[in-house]
Amino acid sequence: MANVRNAKKKIKQINKRTEAHTMLKSTVKNAIKNTDKAVLASDKEAAEKYLKLAIKSLDNAKSKGLVHKNKVDREKSRLTLKVNKMESK
Repeated sequence: MANVRNAKKKIKQINKRTEAHTMLKSTVKNAIKNTDKAVLASDKEAAEKYLKLAIKSLDNAKSKGLVHKNKVDREKSRLTLKVNKMESK
């Protein structure tokens, strides 16, 4: 355990930041899962709604540096393709 005052403060800051990042990452994962579920259920309206949320949360995570930009672009591309393929069916 830290003894110096600034080290104790740094521990608090790290814990706070870790909690915020964990929440944001789980938001991203849930948005992707919800989009996939809507695609599997063939619910076009819900899929488009969840796709919009997924793109927003992915971009937010990218701007904070939590997810690599190439991974964000890949995920957005794959999800968009899945939703767009629903139209052709």
